[in-house]
Amino acid sequence: QVQLVESGGGLVQAGGSLRLSCAASGRTFSSYAMGWLRQAPGMERKFVAGISWRGGSTFYADSVKGRFTISRDRAKNTVYLQMNSLKPEDTAVYYCAARRSDYVPLSSREYNYWGQGTQVTVSS
Repeated sequence: QVQLVESGGGLVQAGGSLRLSCAASGRTFSSYAMGWLRQAPGMERKFVAGISWRGGSTFYADSVKGRFTISRDRAKNTVYLQMNSLKPEDTAVYYCAARRSDYVPLSSREYNYWGQGTQVTVSS
């Protein structure tokens, strides 16, 4: 059973930084794609960033390009999302997600496994 556990959310001022972590267990993830998605109140869950576990290819939503960086540590089975230059519009619950796939899904509907989510709040 795949388990994803996020940590690292919190309250930060605009312009600040946070790093989210997603500890993955229950599988060998070499054939998986990992994603970070977020959901603001009243909004649908949207793709933020994704990474291919094997090759390390990365993809980003236009709204976070140049500010967020996704990475993975194979030895620790952990995926990170470094978020810099945070804006109030980045406020949301951030979810880690996984799918056994040779491509990185950009739609939340394509992910099979989800963490519990971690709240990120950016004050102006």
